[in-house]
Amino acid sequence: MTELRPLDSGFIELEDSDRHISLGIGAVAIISGTAPKRAEFTEALVEHLEHNTRLRQRIHRAPLDLVAPVWEDDPHFEVARHIRWAALPEPGDEATLFELIATELAERLDRDHPLWQCTVVEHLAGDRWALIVRAHHSLVDGVSGISLLESFCDRTTDDVPARKPRQNHENHTAAGWFGWVVKSLRMPLEAPRFVIGTLRSLAPIAVAAISPATESSLNGPIGSQRRYVAVRTSLSDVRGIGAVLGVTVNDIVLAAVAAAYRALLLRRGEEPTRDKLRILVPVSMRPAEAKYALDNRISAILPHLPVDIADPVERLGTIHDRMTAHKSDGSAQAENSLLSMAARLPFAPVAWTVRLAARFPQRGVGALATNVPGPRRELTVLGHKVLELLPCVPIAMRLRTAIAILSYGDHLAFGITGDYDTTPDIDVIADGIRDGIAELAEHATVAHLPQDGTSPARAHRDHEAPARG
Repeated sequence: MTELRPLDSGFIELEDSDRHISLGIGAVAIISGTAPKRAEFTEALVEHLEHNTRLRQRIHRAPLDLVAPVWEDDPHFEVARHIRWAALPEPGDEATLFELIATELAERLDRDHPLWQCTVVEHLAGDRWALIVRAHHSLVDGVSGISLLESFCDRTTDDVPARKPRQNHENHTAAGWFGWVVKSLRMPLEAPRFVIGTLRSLAPIAVAAISPATESSLNGPIGSQRRYVAVRTSLSDVRGIGAVLGVTVNDIVLAAVAAAYRALLLRRGEEPTRDKLRILVPVSMRPAEAKYALDNRISAILPHLPVDIADPVERLGTIHDRMTAHKSDGSAQAENSLLSMAARLPFAPVAWTVRLAARFPQRGVGALATNVPGPRRELTVLGHKVLELLPCVPIAMRLRTAIAILSYGDHLAFGITGDYDTTPDIDVIADGIRDGIAELAEHATVAHLPQDGTSPARAHRDHEAPARG
């Protein structure tokens, strides 16, 4: 048995805090040809499962959560329980597929069994089929979730199989209680080493999370149904824009997201002010050697998106500066240190604190955008080419929309999840992302580097700033 990390167990507490949410992270592979036969797909999946015993394990929780939950072997494990088959009705187009993805995102995974599921989707137009892979956020983050999907694809000689979790056959109850006593005794000695520096860096994040932002339709109660839509663009085109304008791919991605939310707010008759939208941006803390480890290794930053800025290049320059500042202030590392400290404390008070915090209605954050680097090589499933990958993430904590960005080869896909009742205009976000990238591409085409070497995005912003004041 292996204990869940504090962040892993925290996602269980978060899901328990709201009956309307499901914290399954997903990826959708669009695959060429005809879907395989059931027996063929099941046999291949059984073979892939041999490389990771975690996929045969479920969560076991102690009474009153006095000790950390553990992963234990599911005595009733059956592969067939984790495979679904669905056929799209005519015309089997993209909109129909998106409706199915939204339905999958809304359904909770069964806690009595391993927290993952595959759905094989037949009759996708254009001689294609799809594979939807979902896993609970307690099992994977964005990077490890994509690694999970990769593990279900055909292997090559360069693939490194996921390591099997260590197996500890000692009695968990006795070991758990002993660990609880040891951690309690160590706490007065170890906690002070972490607290001062960590809290100093985390203070701005804590204030941002609990401070109400400007009233916005983006934050509020959510229902149990979902909407989903996706946007695609060329990764090489985005890199080209970044090279000309002197910014990163992530800067351009967030600038497109900012353009989309600006368009959405204006469409809804809301003023996109400077402090209108604070966004949650997860930051991966996963080392390369832990690519295949099924757990969460993320931190986060909470920048304001400059939805108040109409000019696309000025908006991009502002995002570049803000992201650079957030990366250098140590807040992501501090949050990671806090999680390390939590792992050294007795589990019960940590779990109860997380549970209380999860039930507190946050009003300071309005959206989430997570950018995950995907596979560079071409994937295949049972010999069929994976044409594209679409990401899909859950919504929670009063966030009525969330956007996941995933690269695959030269493809860059934006997967947008929305609450069904409060986001009927989800297509406005999709159109805003397309328009935001197109605007930046147009500016990059005509941009020229200034003689002083300043990036065009920064130069444009600095030139326009006095006029705004």
